[in-house]
Amino acid sequence: MIEIQITNQQAALQFDCNVLGEAVRMVLGDYGFQTGVVDVAVVDDGTIHSVNREHLKHDYPTDVISFQYVRDAQHIEGELVVSADTAMLLAQEAEWEATSELLLYVIHGTLHLVGMDDQTPALRGEMQAKEKHYLGLFGIQRCELPAEGKLKSDLS
Repeated sequence: MIEIQITNQQAALQFDCNVLGEAVRMVLGDYGFQTGVVDVAVVDDGTIHSVNREHLKHDYPTDVISFQYVRDAQHIEGELVVSADTAMLLAQEAEWEATSELLLYVIHGTLHLVGMDDQTPALRGEMQAKEKHYLGLFGIQRCELPAEGKLKSDLS
């Protein structure tokens, strides 16, 4: 059994916890994880900025930070911190819903938890294809995902 806990620590964006949880569950299931715990904290830019500075020594807000604590063949434990403020800002630029942008961050962070990387153009392309696939499962179609540098997630 995979336990997914979603906490809302911001007030600017309303979203469906079930959708975010289902996205995490889908990605983990597709990568063979059968047990685990993943916490998702939806926060504001001030909070994610503090987390980014404290844990990664980056002095700026970001969209998503992934913390992987345990990853075995079928068991995973980790945490995602995602910024609703950044989702609202970048969704306007991308001309789509802020909740879709937030879902993208959760998918992106979960892909990092399962071991995907986006540090090279080839790896970034693979990750973006997976992101597009999972967004499509929620009926969200987007011709173009954020350009290089737009989705500036951080890893611990």
